[in-house]
Amino acid sequence: MTSASADIPVITIDGPTASGKGTIAHRVAQALGWAVLDSGALYRLTALAAQQKGVDVGDEAAVAGVALDLDVSFQGEQVLLDGQDVGALIRQESIGNLASRVAAYGPVRQALLERQRAFRLAPGLVADGRDMGTVVFPDAPLKIFLVADVRARAERRCKQLKEKGISANLSGLLEDMRARDERDRNRANAPLVAAPDAKTVDSSSLSIDETVGIVLDHWSSLGFRAAARRAD
Repeated sequence: MTSASADIPVITIDGPTASGKGTIAHRVAQALGWAVLDSGALYRLTALAAQQKGVDVGDEAAVAGVALDLDVSFQGEQVLLDGQDVGALIRQESIGNLASRVAAYGPVRQALLERQRAFRLAPGLVADGRDMGTVVFPDAPLKIFLVADVRARAERRCKQLKEKGISANLSGLLEDMRARDERDRNRANAPLVAAPDAKTVDSSSLSIDETVGIVLDHWSSLGFRAAARRAD
């Protein structure tokens, strides 16, 4: 990380799957006029690329090679892999489960680390994932750990999938989500855990607007304190 990039503010939003990280990150970034990093998309893209190339997903080195060579670009709503829009493909539950597996590989996480940090551009960045505040941007001035009851998260995901015309089974989603939570929390490399200085926000009974408001309030409060320190 360069000294110049260290001066660019970052808000990290970490949390378990379907806690609403992506939606909240985009809304907060929109309010601030900042860029967004959807780190989960990079792991989903790695999983999809490995699958498409016929790579054994049990081979950590081979999957890390795929991660290093990803030809990816984000253009508005489009997510391009080798020039093809795969935005819908990477949101499939099967790819999400595969991404959860490959995200546990240390070599894969290392391969994607600098690619993620390169998103830190002026005027600021909102980064969502599972280790944004603990590993990727440990110096972020505001770290949010967004949680929600697992049943609430499964119901949200089920609703999202059905709205997109994708068949979904609540009990199956609930079982998969619990398994992914367990895998994410107990992996050896960058486990899902709140940073010591993170603000935990439980969105189980909050609307999107309410959750965004809480994050922005945290940022505003921090900004006032930062301004006061600069004036001293």
